[in-house]
Amino acid sequence: MDPFTLAVLLVIALFILIFMRVPIALAMGLVGAFGYVQLSSFSSLKAYLSTAWVDKFMSYDLAVVPLFILMGHLATHSGISASIFGAARAWIGHLRGGLAMASVAGCALFGSISGSSLATASTMARVALPEMKKHGFSGALSSGSLAAGGTLGILIPPSVVLIIYALLTEQNIVKLFLAATIPGILAVIGFMIAISIYVRLYPEEGPTSQKASFAERIRSLGDIWHVVVIFVVVLGGIYGGFFTPSQGAAVGVVLTLIMGVIKGGLTVNTVMSSLIDTAGSTAMIFAIVFGADIFNVALALSRMPMETAAFISGSGISPMAVMIAIIVFYLVMGCLMDSLSMILLTVPVFFPTIMALDFGLQPEQQAMWFGIISLVVVELGLITPPVGMNLFVISAMAPEIRMTEIFRGTIPFIAAEFTRIVILVSFPVLSFWLVDLIAN
Repeated sequence: MDPFTLAVLLVIALFILIFMRVPIALAMGLVGAFGYVQLSSFSSLKAYLSTAWVDKFMSYDLAVVPLFILMGHLATHSGISASIFGAARAWIGHLRGGLAMASVAGCALFGSISGSSLATASTMARVALPEMKKHGFSGALSSGSLAAGGTLGILIPPSVVLIIYALLTEQNIVKLFLAATIPGILAVIGFMIAISIYVRLYPEEGPTSQKASFAERIRSLGDIWHVVVIFVVVLGGIYGGFFTPSQGAAVGVVLTLIMGVIKGGLTVNTVMSSLIDTAGSTAMIFAIVFGADIFNVALALSRMPMETAAFISGSGISPMAVMIAIIVFYLVMGCLMDSLSMILLTVPVFFPTIMALDFGLQPEQQAMWFGIISLVVVELGLITPPVGMNLFVISAMAPEIRMTEIFRGTIPFIAAEFTRIVILVSFPVLSFWLVDLIAN
């Protein structure tokens, strides 16, 4: 059997195992190991495994992952989500559908220090769901706005998935953080517009609430000063070149710990809980990373990614048609797989294919553009049934809301996400304009 055919069969076998609910890390590791033996030898596999895990996880760049995860868990346990939602509510809560808009804004602010979509959705839901229920918001709008708002944690820097993409494609993490800024802002604006249209069509589902006084608004800003400090110091330090991403993450952990203690939300027990949760999350991510590494090495031995890229670039197929096909693939797979697994599984194949095509961009610009597009489409998978992870998070937080109602509530936000994808594909400059501006 020729190597390319074997690689195709490996991919098919991997998807079969995934659909059988075999853990993704184990599935990729087993299929990759089998392919490695077939393309090389068992002794070569043993030699590779004896050093690969050390080489992979001794990488200084990977240290940024557990640090940002710990920063997010500390923020979750510190209780600052209530202050964030309170500030957003004070400024826009009086609008029709304002509490749903405040939930989205709160998710964006919390995502800027969390980096995790699931943590953002679950943490903000604890605060916002009771308030929206008390003010007569429908279950559909309440759950939909929080599920969609939670997705902002994956895109708004710092983003763990964006870091993994940077490491896979050997791109600059700082530049990718900058590149994600405008698309992240577009997401917030799109969700706000979606809520505004929804409550005009169904005004009974998103009533207005009492307008806060000017003094209350100013006071609410004082309640979130710690969030501003963390965001400015960490991301400002990284963008300004004062910290490397790993150093910035370490500074963020210390600042979040200090701020949490000052606010009284962090205790010895919650800090220990944060450390344990971080260890679990990091172990899961690193297991997937290592399984993907074995699988991707097997694909590299088969030369499937390079041959696929060469075939597509020489076939005369429009580069934009290839991009659209990849987006459609991501949309379908996003209904069945989690975001990190999709990135780890597909980027080693899709990235060289995209980089071999001529979109009229510089290589670094093209890499950033594809990274942002991938992340946005993967982000959409978090709120698309049947396996939209954020939908199940919200369902667990609000069991009284039927799953069908949660699905209905996400429809306006899915439409907003499709619109954003079209804008980002049509105008690639939005994904790297800020990088070029600051770099120059």
